[in-house]
Amino acid sequence: MVTLLLIIIYLAFIGLGLPDSLLGSAWPVMKLELNATTEMAGIIPFVVSLCTVASSLSANKLLYKFGTGKVVIGSILSTSLALFCYSIVPNFALLIVGAVLLGFGAGAVDAALSNYVALHFKAKHMSWLHCFWGIGATAGPLVMALNLREGNDWRGGFSAVAFILLGITVVLLLALPLWKLFESRIEQQDEEPKFMSSREAVRIKGVKPAMLVMLCYNGSETAVGLWAASYLIASKGLEVNQAAAFSSLYFIGIIAGRILSGFLSEKVSAKPLIRYGILIGALGLIVLIGSSSVVLAGVGLFVLGFGGAPIYPSIVHMTPERFGKKASQSVIGLEMASAYTGSTVIPMLVGLSAGMMGLTVIPVVILALFVLMFISSVLVR
Repeated sequence: MVTLLLIIIYLAFIGLGLPDSLLGSAWPVMKLELNATTEMAGIIPFVVSLCTVASSLSANKLLYKFGTGKVVIGSILSTSLALFCYSIVPNFALLIVGAVLLGFGAGAVDAALSNYVALHFKAKHMSWLHCFWGIGATAGPLVMALNLREGNDWRGGFSAVAFILLGITVVLLLALPLWKLFESRIEQQDEEPKFMSSREAVRIKGVKPAMLVMLCYNGSETAVGLWAASYLIASKGLEVNQAAAFSSLYFIGIIAGRILSGFLSEKVSAKPLIRYGILIGALGLIVLIGSSSVVLAGVGLFVLGFGGAPIYPSIVHMTPERFGKKASQSVIGLEMASAYTGSTVIPMLVGLSAGMMGLTVIPVVILALFVLMFISSVLVR
């Protein structure tokens, strides 16, 4: 039963990752049909992020009232409906309706499943869970690419992913009794009250530094994904296609790091994984800044992704141990909200810094974030 439930959780996290890169893949074609500009694409992720933050903060109340299984089903269904909305919109304004549905679905399912795995499964599963998110995030654009080959059918690409998510929703619905059975056993073993408000949780000593770590890490991850190619073109003189290929080394490093950290978590506690991960990531940035060749720059990006890989899952998985089971769902909701706030705000700040001082300043700004992460990780007791 436990193994089957874990497989279903992995499947749900693939569903969480599927929509993440779809809009960027389709936008060059979409904008022509919707009479939109290139810059208008940035409005949609901003709306998604705002709704994701709100959803993360309200997840604890929803989970307390409905349980994990129902919240996950509702979240994946909301994501599926959002993509169906994307596939039929006649103009840009209605894309925002889909963005709201997508944001609320993503925040709730991420917070719900992360807390569930942190409470009931080993640390390795948290690392591997985020690898499965990467599988979904990689598969989504591939589905869109197949549809774009067939007459630039971006609407069909969104519909195809929406149907995949609808299929995942059906599987989750059929598995709902499994969630209830597992949760009832846990409740019998644990009589401690489960609900704590976000206002109460944020007052716990160490929660704010943990939130700051999540904000800095998620923000730096998004910023590197957004600006790495531009940095390589400006500082290393690469062509656009070469820069895109080299920037993918960062994400390969993340996947490899999370696979390895899953195994290491069996023997090493989360604290050294987080702190050594930050130091290794900072080393990658130093190599990137000081590199005189493209190969070294690629190595720096890989090491940056590899080092940072265990930070996010380790912070989340340690939450029940650090702050107590009663507080864990509220604290994880706060951590998720901070993470999504970072992914919204920090890339813009990095872009502003690059605009004022040049693109070569990008890794220096990211390095400053890693220093702040390390200090904050020490303050989390």
